[in-house]
Amino acid sequence: MFNVKNITMIYDIEKENKMYALGGFDLNLPDTGLIGFIGPSGSGKSTLMYCLSTLKKPTDGRILYNGKDIINIKNSERENLRRKEFGFVFQRHFLIPYMPAVDNVVVAADKNSIQVKEKAVRILKELGLSERELKKRPGKLSGGQRQRVAIGRAMINNPAVLFADEPTAALDHENAFAVMRVLKEYSKKHLVLVITHDMSILKDADGIIEMWDGMAKPVEGGVGN
Repeated sequence: MFNVKNITMIYDIEKENKMYALGGFDLNLPDTGLIGFIGPSGSGKSTLMYCLSTLKKPTDGRILYNGKDIINIKNSERENLRRKEFGFVFQRHFLIPYMPAVDNVVVAADKNSIQVKEKAVRILKELGLSERELKKRPGKLSGGQRQRVAIGRAMINNPAVLFADEPTAALDHENAFAVMRVLKEYSKKHLVLVITHDMSILKDADGIIEMWDGMAKPVEGGVGN
């Protein structure tokens, strides 16, 4: 799925004291599975995910997705890739405030139909929302409920890759594990990349990558580089 070659990301590149968000490493990621990225703040986890998803362009190196270099593709190709292949869960929810929870999921779908709405309801219920909560606007939901709506929105188009940046940060452990069970099930046929500070939610991960000072190191038994 992803083959990363000597990727670097340098901030303040024109200054004498450059900051390396990514220090130059290789990394291979599988076609399916739940892969966790763990490490302290500032270790490069989010930067790497943004580069993989084409939201940021690295300073140097190559990122191959299904054999194609996606760093220097046209903007139209990049937008098409994100729309058709990638799903995103950010730390901020970015929900539409005047829409009920279920409509916040449906609005991201490629098409609007009864079947799509039924799918949105099913996903949100699997993520732990009740029938009553499906009809609530984001302002009437808790932070954890809003996060689960954001996860449902990311899954509605059945993306090949789901990028999740701290998807359980706003949840208690019971609900966090419930969300991770849904993501684990989804990862059986797709690739799910999860950034987290909480190692406990990665107990069923298929691979774990430790990030330190802009470098990635697969944990023993995880995915290799």
